[in-house]
Amino acid sequence: MNERAPDWAQDVSRIAVLTGAGISTDSGIPDYRGPDGVWTRDPGMEQAFTHQKYVADTKVRRRFWHWCGDLHQRDARPNAAHLALADLEAAGSAVRILTQNVDGLHQKAGSTPRKVLELHGGMATAACLRCRAKTPTGDVLARVAAGEPDPACHDCGGILQPSIIMFGQLLDQAVLAHAAAIARTAQLFLAIGSSLMVEPAAGLCGVAVENGARLVIVNRDPTPYDDLATEIVREPIGDAVPRLCAMLTPSAQSMMSER
Repeated sequence: MNERAPDWAQDVSRIAVLTGAGISTDSGIPDYRGPDGVWTRDPGMEQAFTHQKYVADTKVRRRFWHWCGDLHQRDARPNAAHLALADLEAAGSAVRILTQNVDGLHQKAGSTPRKVLELHGGMATAACLRCRAKTPTGDVLARVAAGEPDPACHDCGGILQPSIIMFGQLLDQAVLAHAAAIARTAQLFLAIGSSLMVEPAAGLCGVAVENGARLVIVNRDPTPYDDLATEIVREPIGDAVPRLCAMLTPSAQSMMSER
């Protein structure tokens, strides 16, 4: 390894990684608040991610399902950042991923599913808000493509919603408690591609720092947690994450300890 690793990258064996929408933009999935973000281009789309409005208005649901269909057709693939994190785990590092994303790209990249906590749920399934029956989201989108703009539950006629946490809904408390436990025991906490504006997920940065972790933020724009960071990296995520992961592999750690 040619690059001299910074002090915060040395003697690290337990790594927690919080990822946000910015890690998936290189895969063709737009973020929400960025210059080309979903809500930046169409401010009205934010309503479609608000649970109360989603439940109350069929027009909002139709808009949401149309957006999901467009996203599904892109057939997004993991990018260099997702793959680097999976490779870091495969190299023997104790990596746990706490993701705000719902795209499943960490798992597709090869990260062990049980080591990926989806804080805001996932798009793989949809659930009926009345009877709780679950169905693959792909099946729902096939109905949308066939001419049902707002598909209802086949079992009871209730409203279907992807298994994600919308604004106005509470995070799964068991998942959040697990994430907090991981943050408390991490030696290094990487926050990648997140605005760190959405709580309580963003607050995991504070939990980690309060318990002695080094916080490194990789994000294009400033965040509310920058003052707590040991280092802030502004370079493109697709370049930065593979570089940082290379420094953190057990073999790189061994080389550093020998110097």
